[in-house]
Amino acid sequence: MSKKITVSKAIREGLLEEMRRNDKMFIMGEDMAVMGNVFAITTGFLEEFGPNRVIDTPISEEGFCGMAVGAAMRGMVPCVELMYNDFVTVCADPIFNQAAKMRYMTGGQCNIPMVLRCPMGSGRRNAGQHSQSLEALACHFPGLKVVAPCSAADAKGLIKSALRDPDPVVVFEHKLLYARKEEIPEDEDYLVPIGKADIKREGKDLTIITWSRAVNFSLEAAEMLAKEGINVEVLDLRTLVPIDWEAIKASVSKTHNVIIVSEEVKRGSYAGEISAQIAEELFDELDAPVERVCGLNIVSPFSPVLEDLNFPHPEDIAKAVKRVLNK
Repeated sequence: MSKKITVSKAIREGLLEEMRRNDKMFIMGEDMAVMGNVFAITTGFLEEFGPNRVIDTPISEEGFCGMAVGAAMRGMVPCVELMYNDFVTVCADPIFNQAAKMRYMTGGQCNIPMVLRCPMGSGRRNAGQHSQSLEALACHFPGLKVVAPCSAADAKGLIKSALRDPDPVVVFEHKLLYARKEEIPEDEDYLVPIGKADIKREGKDLTIITWSRAVNFSLEAAEMLAKEGINVEVLDLRTLVPIDWEAIKASVSKTHNVIIVSEEVKRGSYAGEISAQIAEELFDELDAPVERVCGLNIVSPFSPVLEDLNFPHPEDIAKAVKRVLNK
């Protein structure tokens, strides 16, 4: 059995089911309780679970993320939302320096079962400080798991898996995916395993490695290219850390050509890290250099026209595929 709901409602369902399943879980962040979240994801949670488990915080990301780390150390399961992923820079110490390292620093005596939800991405005209894709920052720090779903089913399944994981998980949710309506299983035990990629489209000529909203753009590009006789495989990583290297290896060994598509700024991107790893470990499988299709190295513009030029679209992805294939 399945049903069709939006990505935001799928995340809401996942949170609701886990709150009911585990009384040690609580939700915390700006406007999460009375308002029910700026994207209406936690509407009604305060009435069902009360103010001790659904907590409105001051505008102090470092403070409430530090509180979440302490609560996780004491056996609670905090699910914290940053209203925008851009604010991860404000709470860098409790997330990158404390949560990520605590299991190692205590010799395995203490783990941090917390989830940090991070709405990300361009396209809502939110300007430079509310439109970034900062997954590369989270991926840099050992000790953090990082996921970035593209669909309603993956979003629900991954958030539930993250909330059951003994380690800190950062969940990047593209804001412009929230309104997409898609089929999801009607199953409260439905989980998507962390660390497992998914082939969203089979192909033989080239592999597109991607995640989050760029998956949907890549699938559109693949359909455009199919009309010209170019058969592209789209590999959705879903989990960035730990990366599903076996899935990448299998796909690259089949197609022998790769582009990596993400919305993040190209300089210092996680796409660059994946590209380097492919060059180091799968060089003999490549027929051409790996190409990255990413956002421009600029501050995200507020102007709609300029903002839409700032991240890759299906046409840009299709052009990159043709460049790599010399077509």
